[in-house]
Amino acid sequence: MSDPAPLFPRWTNTVAKLTLLVLGGGAVLTIAILMVYVRSPLYTNQYQSVHQPVQFDHRHHVRDDGIDCRYCHSTVEKAATAGFPSTEVCASCHGQIWNKSPYLLMIRNSMLHDQPLEWRRVHDLRDYVYFNHAIHVAKGIGCVSCHGRVDEMPEIVKDQPMTMKWCLDCHRDPTRHIRPRDQITSMTWKADDPERTGRELAIQYDVKPRTACTTCHR
Repeated sequence: MSDPAPLFPRWTNTVAKLTLLVLGGGAVLTIAILMVYVRSPLYTNQYQSVHQPVQFDHRHHVRDDGIDCRYCHSTVEKAATAGFPSTEVCASCHGQIWNKSPYLLMIRNSMLHDQPLEWRRVHDLRDYVYFNHAIHVAKGIGCVSCHGRVDEMPEIVKDQPMTMKWCLDCHRDPTRHIRPRDQITSMTWKADDPERTGRELAIQYDVKPRTACTTCHR
């Protein structure tokens, strides 16, 4: 007896293999694309500027006038958040300087109507992430390490990705970022030997790198 005719033609085997290959490859490619995307500036908003209610040029205030970061961000050494400048802080200077400038209309309105300025966050971490500015400053981590050269920014941008990997890389080896506490806000300070300086200051400041989940997720 002759063999019965196959139910499907032979070429269907090739089609089935190609279909499985495309589906499997497509799934792997999709996962890979998503992993790249969530680490890219498109997702993290790195390098994106945030428009503020008042046009504030950090180049002028920090670089030209030499105003210390802590004058506006007054709680950075004692609280989890660095704080935003109040209307009174702005008016303490601009009540006398450029007090009729159209750029300062929002400040004058804020004073007149007793309504606080609504500053917009540039580094807005997820609700499930705990970050404390005070402890980082106390351990010698300078503003520039996370915020970049704000003295060169006409409008503040998110200089670093602020991803979990980025944070962990620093927590595993923070010595290269540690500086003397009196140089915390300096945008230009450089150690002659960053590694050696960092190691010495880490001992002096009792720096104990933490990588446990509960450090940031509480």
